[in-house]
Amino acid sequence: MCLDIDDTLVDFTSSARRALFDLIGRDDMWPCWQRTTDEHVARVVAGELSYDAMHKARTKAFFADLGALLDDDLVATLEERRRTQLCTTWQLFSDAIPCLDWLRAAGFKLAAVTNASGNHQRAKLADLGIARFFDTLVIAGELGAAKPDPVIFHTACARMGVRPSETVHVGDLIDTDAMGARDAGLHGVWLSRSSHDHDATEPGIQTIESLADLPELLVSEYRTPDVTATTGADFRCREGVV
Repeated sequence: MCLDIDDTLVDFTSSARRALFDLIGRDDMWPCWQRTTDEHVARVVAGELSYDAMHKARTKAFFADLGALLDDDLVATLEERRRTQLCTTWQLFSDAIPCLDWLRAAGFKLAAVTNASGNHQRAKLADLGIARFFDTLVIAGELGAAKPDPVIFHTACARMGVRPSETVHVGDLIDTDAMGARDAGLHGVWLSRSSHDHDATEPGIQTIESLADLPELLVSEYRTPDVTATTGADFRCREGVV
């Protein structure tokens, strides 16, 4: 089982948006921040920038789009302020821990698969108390491949010792997570917490509204009762999905 982190387990967008608002005093520039972030993360994955350099370069480019040409010292100060605020406000979705507890109790191997920076994500998982759930953490910036590249999904599977066809990946982005996983040979599950997005269906993609729905999906879609079992609690994986 592979899980995305930000906006799947962790309510990252709320914290990041709040941190940006505290920095600039307005909320309408969030789409611009997201666009600038995507452009700079792509440069990290391509090996052009380190994550530390990316954070400063992104902030400088963002303020330039606002018409403010800032020197490097001021950019560093603003970025440090934003990241400090961000790290003090992130929190798990309420359905994260119950889902992780269930997956572990059911014997699933778990990989966290993220396009964010390694140090940042490791600190986040540790601070929120969920690092203990994962067998491996696969990070785009360290690997040199980011979702939806099949390489990152296959790396997660290899580290867990399972085949892609035996693996489910769950994430909040239908293209990057669910479709990327499907196209890499995994079972793609789209976590769509916003009901207005549900019409954006894709062949071979399962959709859930909450991580609370995941156990039922796994049991109903990927497992069948073992007819030779002596108790109703025994199940056999249809495709060995983990």
